[in-house]
This record gives sequence, structure tokens and C-alpha cells, in this order.
Amino acid sequence: MILRAIALLALILGALSCSHRSPAAKSGVRPGGVLPPAMHRQVVNAVDAGDGDLRIRNLREFVAANPGDLKSRLALADLYLQAGYPELAVEHSRLAGERFPSAPEAQITLARALRRMGLAREGVGALERYLAAARPTTPDLYSWLGILRDDLNDHAAAEQAHRKAVEMAPERDTFHNNLGYNLLLQGKREAAAVEFRRALALNPHSDAARNNLGLALVDNPNEALLAWKSGNDPATAHSNLAAALIEKGRYAEARKELETALRYKRDHPAALKNLKLLADAGVSVNLPAKPAQPRTGFWARFGRLAGKVLLGPATPAPGEVKQHSASR
Repeated sequence: MILRAIALLALILGALSCSHRSPAAKSGVRPGGVLPPAMHRQVVNAVDAGDGDLRIRNLREFVAANPGDLKSRLALADLYLQAGYPELAVEHSRLAGERFPSAPEAQITLARALRRMGLAREGVGALERYLAAARPTTPDLYSWLGILRDDLNDHAAAEQAHRKAVEMAPERDTFHNNLGYNLLLQGKREAAAVEFRRALALNPHSDAARNNLGLALVDNPNEALLAWKSGNDPATAHSNLAAALIEKGRYAEARKELETALRYKRDHPAALKNLKLLADAGVSVNLPAKPAQPRTGFWARFGRLAGKVLLGPATPAPGEVKQHSASR
């Protein structure tokens, strides 16, 4: 089956390359690169069967032979989700929910897959029906209910779900972070900062909580910058603050932060994107000058060699520090 899928892929790629050269060639591909229905169905069937992905194919075979294995069925749904086929993940999650109606894990996997498809409302409905049936619950069910409600801008109802998750598992940093983000969406910055700090106390390595804390503290730029600097390089910290200030319309302050970020790293990708946002708003930013490039011609090399012979090796100027290469 793998060989058949490879041959099919080669046929498709060959047809596309031929049509690129000659639109009139009989390539089997319609104008615009759209496959004929029969060939498209073959490709979809190959994906569904797991051709080309041994993990999916083997797991499909195992699930077919062991339909009562919930863990394997949900693992298959996760693989489809990772591979970019959320509709197949939804199908397998629903089958798991029907076969195991009291398993919260199936409902959580279904909620994740529906969200990936942009079907948050359907996910909320599925979770609410499950919870209304008084079946076994976990804090993850309420957390996902809160996330999906936030996607629908139903933040007040989402807050209730997030608080229920925190109440059931106060030791989970992700639940505090999710509650904090919900409060941030509602404009409750001080309460949000409290939750982000709780998340960081439980997990100091949480980049999500740290970045969200910076957003919650943006009304006090110095505190926001300290939060971002604790987990990022200086250029990224100043660029993050600039992005938050741009969103609030504080362009003059954002410009200063971007100039600082670009002094740390002139080609910082995020800072350059934020720079474009400022330019679109009619604000100019002074870019740091490019460092002078050393001359590389024969006489330049000869001069450097002569200098080393006559004067000895160069020493750092006052205030300059030589950096060691970072160990990996």
C-alpha cells in the first residue's frame, strides 16, 4: 500500500509539473491544478487508510481488531489531528464517545478537533450535553468548555467554567493561565495578573503565563518589560512591549521600544513586523546604522597582518567584553 501511495504521489507531482510547462498537455489535471474527482477520492482514501504513515496505518489496524480499546482510538484521532485532518479526528472522537459514553477523554478529544475545524459552538454543545448528563467529570472538561466559550466571545460564561477548573485542580498552572487570559479579555487586568503570577509560581518555565503577564501589566511599561525580560532576550522583550503599546494606540512609546529592540538586534523579525505596523500608522522609526563591514581586499588583509606583527594581538577597548560562544 505504501508503494501504491508513493506511485500515486509521483503521478500527481509529474502531472502538475507537466501542466506547468504546457497547459494543453494531457496531464490528467484540470486547469488550476484541481484533480479529477476520481483521483481526488484516491488521495483521500489513501490518507484515510494511513498510506505513507505507518503509525496511522498500524493504529487503524489495531483499532479495527480491538474496538474496545479507548486509548488507541483516541490516539488515532490525535494522529489525524496532528497530520492536519481534523475532520477524521472528529469522526473517530465521535465514535469513541458513542462507544464509551461515560469517558470524558473522548469528549475532550472531540472538543479539540471541533475547535481546530472552527466549530467552537458545536464543541460547546457537546461538552454541555455531556456535563448535563451527570457523567464522570474532570477539570479538563471545564477548562475546554471555557476555552471554547472564549472563542465565541461569551467571556462571562467562560469565566465560570475556568473558575470551576481551577477549583477542581488548583495545582495546575495551565488552568490559572487560562482563567487569567479570560479575565484579560474582559479588561480585568489586575485580576488577570494575579492568576498569571499564580501560574508562574506553579511553573516558572511557562512562557504563555509570562507573556500574558506582560500584557496584563502593559499600563505600567516598566513592570511589563521586567516580566518579558525574565524569559526572553532584550530585543524580544522590547518588541513585545512595542506590540502591546501599538494595540493601545500609544505609538510614540512603541516607537521608542522598537528603536531599543533594533539596537539590540537589527534584524529581529518580530520587531521588523511591528515596525511595519507603525509605518502603516504613519509613524517613522530611526533604524540603527549598519555596522561598517571590514575590508577584505589584499591590501586590507596585508595591513591587518602587519599590525599584528608590529603591535601584537588586539585587546578589548575599555568597556568592551569578549563573549564566549554559547555551549549547546
